[in-house]
Amino acid sequence: MAAAKEVILLNISGPDKPGITATLTHILEQYDTAVLDIGQAVIHDQLSLGILFEVPENDDSAPVLKDLLFRSYELGVTARFTPITLDDYEDWVKLQGKERYIVTLIARIINSSHIAKVTDIIHRQNLNIDIINRLSGRPSLQDSDPHAIACVEFSVRGTPADKEKMRREFLEVAQETMIDIAFQEDNIYRRNRRLVCFDMDSTLIQTEMIVELAKRAGVGEVVHKVTESAMRGEIDFKESFRQRVGLLKGLDESVMREIAFHMPVTEGAHKLVSTLRKYGYKTAILSGGFTYFGRFLQHELGIDYVFGNELEIKDGKLTGNYIGDIVDGACKAELLKNLAFKEGIHLEQVIAVGDGANDLPMLNLAGLGIAFHAKSKVKENARQAISTIGLDAILYLMGFRDRELK
Repeated sequence: MAAAKEVILLNISGPDKPGITATLTHILEQYDTAVLDIGQAVIHDQLSLGILFEVPENDDSAPVLKDLLFRSYELGVTARFTPITLDDYEDWVKLQGKERYIVTLIARIINSSHIAKVTDIIHRQNLNIDIINRLSGRPSLQDSDPHAIACVEFSVRGTPADKEKMRREFLEVAQETMIDIAFQEDNIYRRNRRLVCFDMDSTLIQTEMIVELAKRAGVGEVVHKVTESAMRGEIDFKESFRQRVGLLKGLDESVMREIAFHMPVTEGAHKLVSTLRKYGYKTAILSGGFTYFGRFLQHELGIDYVFGNELEIKDGKLTGNYIGDIVDGACKAELLKNLAFKEGIHLEQVIAVGDGANDLPMLNLAGLGIAFHAKSKVKENARQAISTIGLDAILYLMGFRDRELK
């Protein structure tokens, strides 16, 4: 009597070599089986291959299993068969509608403690890990690289028990262990970002330009204190801006030019922006700083748009005044919205990066908002944060792999 319909999971493990998948699927083809799912991973040189297949109704599975077992032996790999009941299979199919998220772990070096802490949080939130990918290249154990980045991406499925608690726990682990952890919804927008908007001071460059100008004007300490207070959100940005600009009165324009030529560009900025340009992304500087320096940076990095504050210069000297409206947090968010409209994209397709309290409106408006080496208040109120690595780490949050970047 012929057998009923069967679903079987084939697991293959052993040394990786070319042709294993082709050989085994050719056997499945001969028996007219339907492949319901397939997945493969190689760690070091060891293969792990899974094929879920359905034996045609009323056919006997014994011949195909025998052939698969024999060919696996010849190939030097181990085959294991697991029968799957139709009820279990249908329950698994129903899970396709579950929410999906991406958890990205980034550090100079990833150790077992990092992975244990991150996966424990995932587990306690009743989420299931479907796929684990290494996005970074294989590190050398002989030649150390001080700028090396390690990145592992977890694709998880399910509905978090408490999403906000999970975010807080990720942030706590990140601060305790000096790593970066990002948690994003896995949707079509995550895979289709088109515009990246940057704050400039302390984001694209590793200083606050108004502080550098103030040092040359002899009022560095005063301006530094006001700037720090504004970045922490303790005083109104517009008022602090007026105070600081007023203190720069009389500074020679040649000093600005000299400072512009020596701006300390943040680690990873050149790699990030050049990669974005290569793949057709638009980039913008939305700064509460000065367009004078933004244009220098635009030329050096190849940025598409620059918006910032315009200092008034007369007879080669700063007047202590500014031209036009002040670009504050609300203005940055509005500029981001306008650029998205101009480019014909959804706000979910925009990435915003900044470090200060005045960046929060645009960080929370963008589909992916990243607090970069930010103040504590900003990290706590932003959805994502990078605090230990350079700007090129953003590429991993976008799903890029090292092999694609090279």
